[in-house]
Amino acid sequence: MRTSLILAVAAALASAPAFGQGAPAPASAVPAAAKPAAGAGPAHPTAPKAPASTPEQRSAAALALSREPTYDEGTAQRIKEAALSYSDLAVRGGWPMIPPDAKFAAGTAGANDELLRTRLIISGDLAAEKASGAFDDALTEAVKRFQARHGLAPTGTMTPRTIAAMNVPVQKRIRQLEASLDRLENMNFTFGPRYVVVNIPATFAEAVENDVVVRRYRVIVGKTEKPSPTLTAQITGVVLNPTWTVPSSIAKSEISAHMRKDPTYLSRMHMEVLDAHDNPIDSHAVDWSGAHTPNFTVRQQNGAWNALGAVKIDMPNSYSVYMHDTNQRSLFNDDYRFDSHGCSRVDNVRDLAAWLLSAELAKWNRAAIDAAIATGQHQEIALPQKVPVAWIYLTAWMTRDQTVQFRNDIYDQDEQLLEATAEEAAFFSQAANHPLTAHLAQ
Repeated sequence: MRTSLILAVAAALASAPAFGQGAPAPASAVPAAAKPAAGAGPAHPTAPKAPASTPEQRSAAALALSREPTYDEGTAQRIKEAALSYSDLAVRGGWPMIPPDAKFAAGTAGANDELLRTRLIISGDLAAEKASGAFDDALTEAVKRFQARHGLAPTGTMTPRTIAAMNVPVQKRIRQLEASLDRLENMNFTFGPRYVVVNIPATFAEAVENDVVVRRYRVIVGKTEKPSPTLTAQITGVVLNPTWTVPSSIAKSEISAHMRKDPTYLSRMHMEVLDAHDNPIDSHAVDWSGAHTPNFTVRQQNGAWNALGAVKIDMPNSYSVYMHDTNQRSLFNDDYRFDSHGCSRVDNVRDLAAWLLSAELAKWNRAAIDAAIATGQHQEIALPQKVPVAWIYLTAWMTRDQTVQFRNDIYDQDEQLLEATAEEAAFFSQAANHPLTAHLAQ
C-alpha cells in the first residue's frame, strides 16, 4: 500500500492546473529537490561527450560524473521528498511545452529561447536570473544538466530526444517517482560496507564502498521481450574463462533454429551436447525440431568465442541470472543497451572482478586477473566475504546532492504497477465498509 505521503501527492495532482492556467513557478518556488547543487555537474552516469574507445575509458568517464549512489539507505526517503516537490510544481502549473519543431542554435537568438529558459528555470536546471537572452553558454550548460539528469548525452544541443524529454508532463514524472518508491518499499536488501547495484532503466552498474560509488560501468540488460528481473542476492565468487551452459529456452528456440539451417553450427560455435550425466551426445541424434523441451544440455567451451566472455560473476538467485563479460564488447558504445536475454553484461568487468576479489584476496589484482585469463584455464574463485547485489528498476530517484534523475520506462512497468496499486487501494477501501471483510483493512 502507498504511504499517506504519496496519497497526498496524488491529491495535489488532482487539482493541479496545466501550465498557463496558473502563474508559472517563480524562481523562489522551485523545489529544493530540483535545484542543482552550487557548482555541481551532472549527478549520474550517462553517455560521455565523445565515444570512449576502451572499457577503462568508458568506466572512468562514467565514474567522473558523480560519486553519488543511485541506491542507498536514504533513497526511498529522498524519492518521497522529490515527489512532494514535483507535486508543488504541478500545483503551480508545471512547465511549458517546447514546440517539437522549435529550432535552437548556440550563439544565435531564436524565437523559443526564452521559452526554453523558462522551462529550465522551473525544473531547476537554470538559475532564475538567466530568464532572458539568446542561446548562450549558460543556456548550453543548463541543457547539458537537463540531459544528464535524463540519461541523454550531455551535448548541450537541443536534439529531438531532448525536446521530447522536456515535454514529458510533470504529472508523469510524479507517477515515475511513485512507482519507483513502491518498488523500493517492496525490496528487502541488506546494505553492507561494500555492495553492487544495477539500475536496469539506466543501464549502469555501481560498486559502492562506504557509501561512495568507487566503480561505475555501462551494462547491457534484458531486451523488452526478455526483461532483466529485479532481485537481491549475494555475490559469491568470480569465474575466469567460464563455460556457458545454454538455458533450455534458448536451446529450444535459437540453437534448434540454427541447427535446422546449419548442422555444423554447434561445432563452429565450440558447443557440445551433453546428457543428464554430462556425457557427450552425438548432435545428429538430437531432435532439433524445437517442438519439445530439450532433454539435453548445450554447453559452450571457454574461449574468445564464449558468450560470457572471460569473466562470470556468480550470484545465486531464483532467476538463474548473473553478471558477466561478453564477446560483443562493441555494444557497450551504444546508448541503447537493452539487448540481453535477462543477464547483465558488464563493461570493463575485469575491473569489477578485481574490486570484488582484492579486498580480501590481495593477490587478485587486475594484473593477476588478466594473467590468469591469458592462460585460458577455467578457474573458480570463491569470495571469503559475500558482497550484496541488487538489481533495481528505478525510472526516477534523487541523489544526496538533491539532483532528481529520470530514465525511460523501457519495460512499461510504471503504469502497470500504479494501476495494480490503485486497484489494491480500491479493494481495501471497499473492504473497510463491509462487515465481512473489514478486518482486511485493519
